[in-house]
Amino acid sequence: MAAVWQQVLAVDARYNAYRTPTFPQFRTQYIRRRSQLLRENAKCGFEPGLRRQYLRLRSQLLALRYGPLSEQSSFRASSVRSSRTTLDRMEDFEEDPRAQGARGHRRSVSRGSYQLQAQMNRAVYDERPPGSLVPTSVAEASRAMAGDTTLSENYAFAGMHHIFDQHVDSAVPRLQFANDDKHLLACCSLDGTLSIMTLSPSPPSVKVTLKGHGGPVTDFAWSLSNDIIVSTSLDGMLRIWNTEDGRCIREVRDPESSELLCCTFQPMNNNLTVVGNSKHHLQVVNISTGKKVKGGSSKLTGRVLSLSFDAPGKILWAGDDRGSIFSFLFDMATGKLTKAKRLVVNEGSSICSISARSWISREARDPSLLVNACVNKLLLYRVVDNEGTLQLKRSFPIQHGSQLVHSIFCPLMSFRQGACVGKTLLSAPAVVCE
Repeated sequence: MAAVWQQVLAVDARYNAYRTPTFPQFRTQYIRRRSQLLRENAKCGFEPGLRRQYLRLRSQLLALRYGPLSEQSSFRASSVRSSRTTLDRMEDFEEDPRAQGARGHRRSVSRGSYQLQAQMNRAVYDERPPGSLVPTSVAEASRAMAGDTTLSENYAFAGMHHIFDQHVDSAVPRLQFANDDKHLLACCSLDGTLSIMTLSPSPPSVKVTLKGHGGPVTDFAWSLSNDIIVSTSLDGMLRIWNTEDGRCIREVRDPESSELLCCTFQPMNNNLTVVGNSKHHLQVVNISTGKKVKGGSSKLTGRVLSLSFDAPGKILWAGDDRGSIFSFLFDMATGKLTKAKRLVVNEGSSICSISARSWISREARDPSLLVNACVNKLLLYRVVDNEGTLQLKRSFPIQHGSQLVHSIFCPLMSFRQGACVGKTLLSAPAVVCE
């Protein structure tokens, strides 16, 4: 039964971040080998009961070995099955032209789970002191899991680890670590290329350079299994790359021949990518076929500059250059986008960065949205319902009126009293704010 081996692989993927902490390069190899062995054994025709028993025992053993999982890891792992098979599918399409007419699988996910989670989030929020953003001082369990150290200690930087200068003559709009991997990162450049870099083993080096775009690269995104990168460019092309050898697997031209400005993967199905262009349009693209998804398009009031999904992949936020943030409901079965809410942050001010995150801590589970707006502010919003309605919680003064700024939640935010966010500017140093 193919469904059971995919469930086993998903269980293994949930714990992949905890394996070989000193040798992160083995994690991807492990998952790939497990996928190969499970697929081969699935053809042997074992009894379904034995497969389910193996799945149950495997889950119990991993839980005993590594302990309970965080909420964010659970959401990510549930999509690894889709992400891991994406590369195989695309290679199958390349090898067998007849497969291009085949239909992909569909997934159905109940919306009730998100509604229930939203109710739980509001209940927890109401119990905490007004204005509280993060775990309180009584969050002893979460603090103990993180080592009971302070934010200052965890973000105390000393010296420069390494300087990459392969894009020294051009700006770098995006720099991003691979998922659950602190030794692998990538960046895109206005020189038309992308670089994948590795920090371990020492010395740090450029693993591969992705070449093929005919214009400045504006954005990129890692698949959850880190085997694929999608990138957008002012040349109007969406490109899909193999991160191991730097090969361009597929290129998809924007149907309007407009500049592509941003992209993001659908977190629960990495066969789907959302792209925003300079003609105000959003589009869902199936990267396995290179075709647009029917019903997966919408229009904003301005150029689409930023995109972000919530962890379950049911809400998409998009920001434009006229100061608006739109929320869209994403249909997991069909890929259809439905416009839900619009928030005008400041008329005429670009929304250049959006980052969504759910608190992993048991003491503070607010879904939150971090927004950069060109009004000299970094804004933190609370997500108040299952349609993506936003409520301002706090703003930080950041001096930028027109330049491109990206901000993200720092990874250690959820286990301590106090949270950090980081922001970068094309012509200024990186800054960490508490």
